[in-house]
Amino acid sequence: MTEKKGKLVEIKTKPTSLSVEDFINNVPDEQKRRDSFVLLEMMKKATGEEPVLWSSSIIGFGNKRYKSPATGREVDWLLIGFSPRKANLSVYLMNMEGHAEALKKLGRHKAGVGCLYISKLDEIDLEVLKEIIDASLKRK
Repeated sequence: MTEKKGKLVEIKTKPTSLSVEDFINNVPDEQKRRDSFVLLEMMKKATGEEPVLWSSSIIGFGNKRYKSPATGREVDWLLIGFSPRKANLSVYLMNMEGHAEALKKLGRHKAGVGCLYISKLDEIDLEVLKEIIDASLKRK
């Protein structure tokens, strides 16, 4: 089987030079603001990277070029990150497959293909989240 030739796709969500701390400090919900600072420190420690604000609402750590096996298209994206959305905290973790057992122990959440949706950090086990983050980073 021949490998499809990759074409780098430019997406709207890009790294910016805007202040991550200013962004978090302007999150209207106090609980989400506090939880965001906890996630910020957790992800900084896990990656050894400084956070970058992607577009206007995603805090990302690291950078990776992902290639679609179906189309061969490539896109630059963050390794891990999060966004304090109105409804919940969206935690972006690539390589979500393989976390089924950990997700059973995590606590109250919803999961998507590459995302965890968490209402409040006090509804989950932070040690389990740390394990999931670390495992995701190992599979980069």
